[in-house]
Amino acid sequence: MVMYSIATNTSVGSLFMAGVIPGIILAIMLGGTTWYRAKKFNYPRQPKASWLERFRTFRKAIWGLMLIIVVMGGIYSGIFTPTEAAAMSAVYSFFVAVFIYKDMRLKDVPKVLLNSANMSAMLLYIITNAVMFSFILANENIPQELTNWMIDMGLGHIAFLLAVNVLLLMAGNFMEPSSIMLIFAPIVFPIAMKLGIDPVHLGIIMVVNMEVGMCHPPVGLNLYVASGLTKMGITELTVAVWPWLLTMLVFLVGVTYWPTMSIWLPKALGMM
Repeated sequence: MVMYSIATNTSVGSLFMAGVIPGIILAIMLGGTTWYRAKKFNYPRQPKASWLERFRTFRKAIWGLMLIIVVMGGIYSGIFTPTEAAAMSAVYSFFVAVFIYKDMRLKDVPKVLLNSANMSAMLLYIITNAVMFSFILANENIPQELTNWMIDMGLGHIAFLLAVNVLLLMAGNFMEPSSIMLIFAPIVFPIAMKLGIDPVHLGIIMVVNMEVGMCHPPVGLNLYVASGLTKMGITELTVAVWPWLLTMLVFLVGVTYWPTMSIWLPKALGMM
């Protein structure tokens, strides 16, 4: 969402709030898929936790959960901007990891900072090239030409959103999410505005596409993380992930053609 905001100057706060309801709905759908398959194939289950165990677990997790309140509460109360919220979340996470949970030692901090610097350098390189690419597109009036072509062809917002989804899903096969967002957002954004599509709604559509792209090969980051945790091959995981991938694709259709799901909450809060 931050990358989309950088590329299109859309409010990050509105995007964050617009993602709440779609996020809850997607979580319920994925949970339903998991429940159905667990019941159908009789997967093993843990014994039901007592209320005391639940309370103890929640008490241990409360420091991590508070990060959401620090970030979202700080932004929407006006204490700090989204950029400052990122810095605050880093400081808070450092404090919790080192002094409360103690799952990171002080001597590990230099290595973590070095890894973060490497990741930041990579992202900055991508952003720099994407900004240059956007400048060239704008200078050559390519988005305007594409907009005029689509309007002359008589393609409405339904066909345009379908084309955007297909394009982003194809790009997800070969590129990582930050690159896709920074390269394609400046192209599709002017066309969407011309067709009367809300920029926040378009942002949520692109974010969902990025999530889908992280769950299918060959660049799906989530698959590689799961492979490292479970010691399973990418091919085996690709086959196993299909039910959840199909669930996400069904959700993508819903969030694409039902804009109220995305924009109702920020509108109700007076953010749009």
